[in-house]
Amino acid sequence: MAIGTVLSKKRTAEILLVEDNIADVLLTKKAFSNAIIPCHITVANNGEEAMTILHRPDGPEATSMPDLVLLDLNLPKKSGIEVLREMKTDKKLWHIPVVVLTTSRADKDIADCRALYVNAYVVKPLDFGKFQSFAEALVQFWFAYAISPYE
Repeated sequence: MAIGTVLSKKRTAEILLVEDNIADVLLTKKAFSNAIIPCHITVANNGEEAMTILHRPDGPEATSMPDLVLLDLNLPKKSGIEVLREMKTDKKLWHIPVVVLTTSRADKDIADCRALYVNAYVVKPLDFGKFQSFAEALVQFWFAYAISPYE
């Protein structure tokens, strides 16, 4: 287990984007495409698919665990809250940072996510310039400054 940042390890950041809206997927990929640290984004279109990706078996075909999960709350099959709850109670997944990226400003959603130890709750910026600034700040913080001992 090597301690360091994604940047110090000179590798591509792995992001799992859990989002069912294709327009938001495209917007997110575009916003992260010019990041100072290269990012590979895997997309799960619903909560069940996200958990399947996170629970994939280890082996030569498996890709690495994500460095960060961007999680929408309003998902088909399994809600974002359910995904967050499963992740934070699973010994193999609890350490992966989760940023809820949603349109919801509901106090209950925010409180529920905080109770489940979400790392951040962000209301999706509507303006692309603001969304791109958010993406750049997120990449800087999680991949250039935050140290993760998990490999």
